[in-house]
Amino acid sequence: MNSSLSPTLPVVEESVPQVQARMLNEACSVLRTESAGLQAMITAMETSGPDGQEGLGPAFVKTVEHILADNMRVVVTGIGKSGHIGRKIQATLASTGTPAIFVHPAEASHGDLGMLQRGDAVLAISNSGETAEMADLISHTRRFGMLLIAMTSRPESTLARTADIVLPLPHAPEACPNGLAPTTSSTMQLALGDALAIVLLQRRRFSASDFGIFHPGGRLGTQLRRVRELMHTGESMPLGPPTMPVRQVIMEMTRKAFGCMGVVDTKNRLAGLITDRDLRLALEQDLDNTCAADIMNARPQIIGPDMLAAEALRIMNDRPRPISSIFVLDNENHPVGILHLHDLLRAGVA
Repeated sequence: MNSSLSPTLPVVEESVPQVQARMLNEACSVLRTESAGLQAMITAMETSGPDGQEGLGPAFVKTVEHILADNMRVVVTGIGKSGHIGRKIQATLASTGTPAIFVHPAEASHGDLGMLQRGDAVLAISNSGETAEMADLISHTRRFGMLLIAMTSRPESTLARTADIVLPLPHAPEACPNGLAPTTSSTMQLALGDALAIVLLQRRRFSASDFGIFHPGGRLGTQLRRVRELMHTGESMPLGPPTMPVRQVIMEMTRKAFGCMGVVDTKNRLAGLITDRDLRLALEQDLDNTCAADIMNARPQIIGPDMLAAEALRIMNDRPRPISSIFVLDNENHPVGILHLHDLLRAGVA
């Protein structure tokens, strides 16, 4: 027997709770490592660069200013994990008001360079800054005078030395125990891309209404629908004058089935609202000598046609006694529609 061989260590059996606890510790370690990377990036954003170099903060501001000043389209490029992050950054930019496309660096060399235009800003993402597949695309930006922005962890790299603006990511250990799989570095890339998109959004004063234009589908699109898209209009609205007898009010409310009736004056402005509850209280009065003006609420809750449907739902529910129907008025207090809670349910807002 070879005495130089180390003795075999006994296998330690772990219980299920021990295994689970170890997995959670490993997961938390990853999160702590990546969180530290993000904190390092915040510090880098707030401080000047080393040895007189331009730091992340000034470079970030310069990037935003260039894109806004020249109304640039952003062409995002990257390969491998950086390419996946780049696609997400491009999608976020495009959906928040900054025109953006993604160009794969390998495909760029086979015709996709034609997607780039003079006046574009090219955001090249590479952790090492030495991605060989980017060579033709980078050369193309130099030939046609496009703004080249490098997002890299190596400000001394070939990409950084060639770029007009360098967004230097701070050095931070990867969460991978082997230090190989892009984890912390790709998280920092993603976060910096989000920061760029949101600062551009804010500087453009990109509103929820603008956001809705680019997100018409899915749950988000539903939440951004406007009241005017869901309300009932015209003859479907239950309306009557202040002098309408209560018996006719009951008939109008029964025909329109909204559980209420709007009372309008001679100029077709909403003067009040009558609900089922108001009618029940009116039963104690002389119905033959009671009219709409006698039982109406002169200060009803109303909304506008351009209000988000989700906000209308909040107004209808956020009160001691929720309401099921609400009138929609224009700027001159004319009823232009009525919205029922069921309309919001059918649209998927509620």
